[in-house]
Amino acid sequence: HVQLVESGGGSVQAGGSLRLSCVASGYIPSNYCLGWFRQAPGKEREAVAVINRVLGRKLYDDSVKGRFTISEDKEKNTVDLQMDSVNVEDGGTYSCAAGSPPCELHGQFNSWGQGTQVTVS
Repeated sequence: HVQLVESGGGSVQAGGSLRLSCVASGYIPSNYCLGWFRQAPGKEREAVAVINRVLGRKLYDDSVKGRFTISEDKEKNTVDLQMDSVNVEDGGTYSCAAGSPPCELHGQFNSWGQGTQVTVS
């Protein structure tokens, strides 16, 4: 059973940066995908970034390309999301998730963290 715990959320001014981190515990198959998702009030949850742990391939939603970076530290069992040049539309609850391949933005993610709040003003 995989447990995921996010941290690093908070308030940031538009144009600023924030780094989110997710620690995974329990067994995660080496071929599993890790991803970050966000949900703004009144909106559906959307995929932000996904990483293929085997190939190291990274996928990003068009809205964050060039601004956000997903990275993994396999020794620490963490997956981070570096958020740069944030804007108001980036606000919401960010959750990390793990799931089986194929590693796509709309893939099958079945383990979720509780989420961390990001507010952009």
